[in-house]
Amino acid sequence: MKSIQSILITAFITVLIASCTKWDDFKKYISDGEILYTGKMDSVKVYSGKERVMLYGLLKSDPKLTKISISWDNASDSVVYEYTKTGSGVDTFIRTFPVSEGVKSFKITTYDGQGNKSVDVYAVGTSYGANFRKRMSDRPITSVSYSAVGTTINWDQMDMGAGPQYTEVRYTQGGQTKTIVTPLSEATTVIAGVSVPPPIVYRTIFRPDETSIDTFATAFTPHNVIADVTQFYLANYGPNFTGTLGSDGRFGTLGAPWVTNAGAKNKGGGTFGGFQHAAWQPAGVITWETWGNTPVTDGRVYQVTSAPLPAGNYSVSFNYYSEIQQNSSVYCVAAAGNSGIPSVANLSNALGSVALFNGANVGATTPNITETRSFNFTLATPQYVSIGFVGNMVGSGNPGSYFEIKYIQLIQN
Repeated sequence: MKSIQSILITAFITVLIASCTKWDDFKKYISDGEILYTGKMDSVKVYSGKERVMLYGLLKSDPKLTKISISWDNASDSVVYEYTKTGSGVDTFIRTFPVSEGVKSFKITTYDGQGNKSVDVYAVGTSYGANFRKRMSDRPITSVSYSAVGTTINWDQMDMGAGPQYTEVRYTQGGQTKTIVTPLSEATTVIAGVSVPPPIVYRTIFRPDETSIDTFATAFTPHNVIADVTQFYLANYGPNFTGTLGSDGRFGTLGAPWVTNAGAKNKGGGTFGGFQHAAWQPAGVITWETWGNTPVTDGRVYQVTSAPLPAGNYSVSFNYYSEIQQNSSVYCVAAAGNSGIPSVANLSNALGSVALFNGANVGATTPNITETRSFNFTLATPQYVSIGFVGNMVGSGNPGSYFEIKYIQLIQN
């Protein structure tokens, strides 16, 4: 019983002492005054960008806010914005500001006019720059094809890690620059109605991530067009050249648009020559033959391109058989303009040329060769070009010199 009485007395004394303590005695622990917090920014998001970011947030109901501070990189960088509330509802805060490249942690603090600040709010965002650009590369082109429908660019797959979005193909048609946008999901780009390859430049556009407010682009790169454009500029180019046979039923004269000069007509008493399609041959060929003492002196067969070739680099390629003897010479030639090709003596005036094999021994058909030869030329400006064959072949009886051109190609490089 005494024990219970002691406990009750002790409790009574404790309550009595507590009742004597002032109600605001806690203020001695905050002697500098009460801590007042302003309204913080809510729903903060940081959108990435090109050496910048965009910060989004909501400012709700605190009318006393006057300043918003955003800092990063351990407060070594910051921006401060003045703020005035515009209404009674929620304000949307959106600001874009420069930030060096990298992943950053941003601290957002709001202040009122008395210097009272909010609780700090943190958000993470990314700025992209030079290091990201090193990861960018153009979408590879696998091939380019040409037809009456148009020019078709075939694209290869590419690494999607850097965020490629689409390619832009730029070309000039009729003096106007045009651009075609092709998403990465599409494997081809068709330049409709452009059957002759124009100069093409292209680039790839990147978006580093889904939040990015900016895109990045590679520099426009010229596409090195390597295309067989024979069908667009030449006609009757083989295999199986066509022409009109002469009286012997074996040799004749090439059909249009080939031009054959008098020196090339070494058969039929100078009435035909330069073409052969004998009954035993599967296809017509360009040819000169000097058996029977029928020499070719400054013989020329050529045709002019159907339209001016665009400025650029070109190759002429042809497949042939030759048993031209060492005392004779024949060349494949390209010359500027539509007036024909030069003589052998004036080949230095040509855009380009290459000699056919002439290694057969004089008076023999061996050694001989079947091969493809080519040469290059460059046009600084668009112009017509004459392409063909020129030669001097000695008429040395039997056997004489002989060759066959099976086909010719014009390649744009």
